[in-house]
Amino acid sequence: MSSSDSRWWPRSEAWKVVSVLLLGQLVSFISAILNFTSSLSANLGANLPVALGLFGYLTLTMVNGSILLYRRHELIIPWYWYALIAFFDVQGNYLFNSAYYFTSSTSVALLDCWTVAWAILFTWIFLGTKYTLWQLLGAALCGLGLCLVVLSDADVGGAGGSNPLLGDILVIGGTVFFALANVGEEFCVMKNSRLEVLAMFGLFGTLFSVIEIAIFERKNLEAVTWSTELILTFVGYAVGLLMYYTLTPLILQRSGSTLFNLSLLTADMWAVAIRIFFYHQQVEWLYYVSFSLVGVGLLLYSKTEKNPGLSQEVENGISNPHYQLVHEQGSN
Repeated sequence: MSSSDSRWWPRSEAWKVVSVLLLGQLVSFISAILNFTSSLSANLGANLPVALGLFGYLTLTMVNGSILLYRRHELIIPWYWYALIAFFDVQGNYLFNSAYYFTSSTSVALLDCWTVAWAILFTWIFLGTKYTLWQLLGAALCGLGLCLVVLSDADVGGAGGSNPLLGDILVIGGTVFFALANVGEEFCVMKNSRLEVLAMFGLFGTLFSVIEIAIFERKNLEAVTWSTELILTFVGYAVGLLMYYTLTPLILQRSGSTLFNLSLLTADMWAVAIRIFFYHQQVEWLYYVSFSLVGVGLLLYSKTEKNPGLSQEVENGISNPHYQLVHEQGSN
């Protein structure tokens, strides 16, 4: 065995971990921008949480769907899997955006940690993912870091709300749907091209968004006074959502939905950084401690292989029984 092979952390593995973490932080930063844009649209008088996401799903469909049509691609995974994933994602977005009208942003940020817990539970149940104690410790450190940044941001985030209990229930419900959507997308990208996943995900996301707009947001849509600034906000949100959903499968393929959701915990920290840059606001010292804790937690979690057996099977083209079942259904 060479000296390089006996190192505690080989160079190739270190680069893999660093690249995944950087990619996760890029997606987390985009998530913070999306939250900022969503808040801006609400301040401009557009109470349209589902309609705002519609343009992102539509853009995703147009970009990836046109490539699929050009290649005359036949679906590998049955369409109803994508419909189910898109349904979960649309409901998660709807519940999260609705929660801001009933509870404080501090409560929303704190309860967002539940997405990680659900992702760990669902990947263990549905994908057979095994986690080490070190990985669970890393996830706990990330959660602790988020709690600290919420505490340091409590004065800015505000408190109370018209119905805090209802708002908190909506957030927790949203975390369940988001975790299900992430695990389902991980399930699909493990044995399929990202192009098909993104195109079909965007198609059904568009369909479900149109249905929910007709049911829940038609009156709000008719009451909106459109302006150049509001239109640019919608366009910016659509572009951001396109980037977010395009990068998400890359992380899911390399590390899984749990690390993906752990990376998203830093979105609140990026939001603080945005306020510092744009509004020159001061932050508490807990912010820097929390950022360090989350960084250590992510490093500790990602240092250990998520599921070596499953990863090796995918690399060698040997299907897990769950994935093999989907592949066979898609070929019928």
